[in-house]
Parts: sequence; C-alpha cells; structure tokens
Amino acid sequence: MSEDKNKKPIVVKRIKKVTGGAHGGAWKIAYADFVTAMMAFFLLMWLLGSTAKGDLEGISEYFKTPLKVALMGGSGSGDSSSIIKGGGKDLTRSEGQVKKGELPEEKKIINLKAAQREFQRAERKKLEGIKAAVEKAIDSNPALQKFKNQILLDITSEGLRIQIVDEQNRPMFQLGRAELEPYTREILHAIAAVLNEVPNKVSLSGHTDAAVYSRGDKGYSNWELSADRANASRRELIAGGMAEDKIVRVVGLSSVVLFKKEEPLNPVNRRISMIVMNKKAEEAAQHDGGIVRTDAEADEATGDAADGTTGDATNETADAVPAAPPGGATVPAAH
Repeated sequence: MSEDKNKKPIVVKRIKKVTGGAHGGAWKIAYADFVTAMMAFFLLMWLLGSTAKGDLEGISEYFKTPLKVALMGGSGSGDSSSIIKGGGKDLTRSEGQVKKGELPEEKKIINLKAAQREFQRAERKKLEGIKAAVEKAIDSNPALQKFKNQILLDITSEGLRIQIVDEQNRPMFQLGRAELEPYTREILHAIAAVLNEVPNKVSLSGHTDAAVYSRGDKGYSNWELSADRANASRRELIAGGMAEDKIVRVVGLSSVVLFKKEEPLNPVNRRISMIVMNKKAEEAAQHDGGIVRTDAEADEATGDAADGTTGDATNETADAVPAAPPGGATVPAAH
C-alpha cells in the first residue's frame, strides 16, 4: 500500500484543435489578392499616363489583331509563304515577292497628282495672303490713297503679279527717263516691306508704250528705257528694305506686252510689273538654263495653278484688279 501511495499520477494533456468556422484566415488571402490587384491597377494607370499618345495608338493597333499579324504578316511583308530568301517560289525565280504595302504604279501617279494639287492650293492661299497684306499696306498709308487704282494685283500661273501703271496726269516715271517720281518711291517702299517678310523670290519687268524715240531702235530706245526703269525699281525696292537676293530676274520688254493692245499709246501701257513667284517659277529661275515666263506668257499659258485644270488662254490684264480701289475710282478696261 505504501508503494502505491508514493507513485505520482500520470497526467496526459490532449490539445483539442478548434476550427475558426466563418471567421478563419481565408479573408487574409482575399485581402492580399485585392491589394495586389489595386497595385497592378495603379501601376497600369501610371504607365498609361507616362506614355505618349502615338505610342498608345500603336499599342492599341497591335492588340487589335496580334495573332493575324503574327500568322499572316503585316503590310510590309509579302504574300508568299516560301522560306526561300527573297520570297521566291523556287530557286529558278530571280525576283522576290513584292511587299503587300507597295502601291501599284497607277495609284502612285494618282496620289502624286493629288499631292501636287493640294500643294498648289496651299501655295495659292499663301499668295492670296500676300496680296491682302500688300493691299492693307497701301490702304493704311494716307499718302498712297490716291494711287490705289494704279496698283493692280492678280494671281497668275507664275505667282502674285503686282503692276504699277501710269495715268495721264500721274506718271510713275519722268517722261522718257528712268527716274522715279517721289510717290513711286513711296509705293515701292511699302511693297518692299511686305515682300521682304515672305520667302518667295521676285522677278521685275519694265514696260513702255508704243511711242518711239526719234532715232527709232538705232539709238537709245524703249528696250533700254524699259530695262532701266526695271532696274531703277529694283534699286528702290532694295532701298525700301528688300533683301538683294530676293530679286532673281530683271528684264525690259519695251512695248512688246501692251496693257491695252488696242491703244498702244495709252499711258497705262507704261508700267512696272513684279511677280512674287511660286515654287515652280522659282525653280525654273534658279535652274541652270531655266527661264521664267514673262507676265504676259504667264497669262497665256493654259492651266490653273490652283487646281491643275486647263483653261483657255487669257490676255495679260484679264484678272488684274486695283489694290482696294477707292469709291468711284475707275480701273483701266481689260482687253
């Protein structure tokens, strides 16, 4: 009995696992997924905000048909599936496959003509802007108000044409000489200030009426006079602020190109003509051996510089209009 009393009782501890039921640890996993998704979302927003618009459009286009491009090839690949370098169907074929994106020759020509027409329209619009600027410069100068009907502006196939014509009691030059009247200098200075702001080159031509010198063409004649007047105008334009390299041609045409052909002695035939040249005329003037057509030839050439269509030949002054003529002012009749 005494031995049984000295024995210690053995205690067995058993840990009973109790499940959390609805309030276990699954919510932690869901929360982790949510945080991961939000991090990915904000990372995507940051990437979209830091990507250029063009790159975004490219990414968008890629994901529209990625499998099609991978399997069939893009616009720059050929339509042949041959593994031979160059796209040939067999080794005896010397030429490779033409890429899908290459336009047929006739479509290239059509696209080129459309681009040329668009360029001509844009160039004409630019010339019309220069025309409006010249009109504004003359209109804003009180000293030139009374000369507005002697300044004619129109757009030809060569560019913007500006003509300064004589009147019976108001000549631009002294009679039979190349010396400019003071008001002619003012007109040229006003025009020079406008033309110097545009990149277009300028050509000058001098014209006289049909009255001849006593010695005819044997001595100093209308040829020399018209050339001298054109050069005098060139010098005055430069004095008015025009850069020297803007003028690419100066020519005297005597009485060959009359303003009013039926009245060869009319004072309006004595004039200076300036052409603010378009790109085509500039290239012709600056090319070796190239020539720029005179203002008369520009009118007689068929075709419309604006839309590329052809039309009937016109006389030199068919579309010329004064620079914002004052009320009641008369314009020399166009014939």
